[in-house]
Amino acid sequence: MNAQELHIISTGKQPIEKFVEIASNIQDYVDYFYLREKQMSASQLYKAVTLLHEKKIPLSKIIINDRVDVAWAMKVFGVQLAFHSLDVRVVKQAFPEIRVGSSIHSFDEAKAAFHNGANYAIYGHIFETNSKRGLAPKGVEELQKITMNIKLPIIAIGGITPSNSQLVLNAGAQGIAVMSGVLEAENPIQSAKEYARSLGKEI
Repeated sequence: MNAQELHIISTGKQPIEKFVEIASNIQDYVDYFYLREKQMSASQLYKAVTLLHEKKIPLSKIIINDRVDVAWAMKVFGVQLAFHSLDVRVVKQAFPEIRVGSSIHSFDEAKAAFHNGANYAIYGHIFETNSKRGLAPKGVEELQKITMNIKLPIIAIGGITPSNSQLVLNAGAQGIAVMSGVLEAENPIQSAKEYARSLGKEI
């Protein structure tokens, strides 16, 4: 079985030094790290990327949410755009070489992301999760509809555990994105290893 991707997204609740520490300890098992720090200024995000890089995390493993300017200036892997961000098409026209991910929540949004030039999309939430209380999960059927009909790599997010990750992979996801499941785990290293194994990675 080919291993699928493990994406780790910062919670925005931990001190950045804590995130950097955990990231440096688990990077062997992780494909990409996202700085999703809505409260941070461009200068603070720049420093956060610098801290990660000083801990030997390659820039090619770092993705910055929303802030295209910082992503471009730091030459990281790419930028992740949400509904409040610049439009994917605008970013791709201005920065044709930058890799752009789009956060999506429906088949139509997936179709739009593809037509606007997104390189991949994060779709969810798939299962029930504490961060989305009161909102019905999307489930794997809609995920499969997207992956079967739209040629856009999809990373699934939301309530995904090592025990249910195979369900999203079977539905066509290229990988999974995790926040608290690793970053708030009692043993983040062990948790990251369990996720990695569930995705077919050799540990």
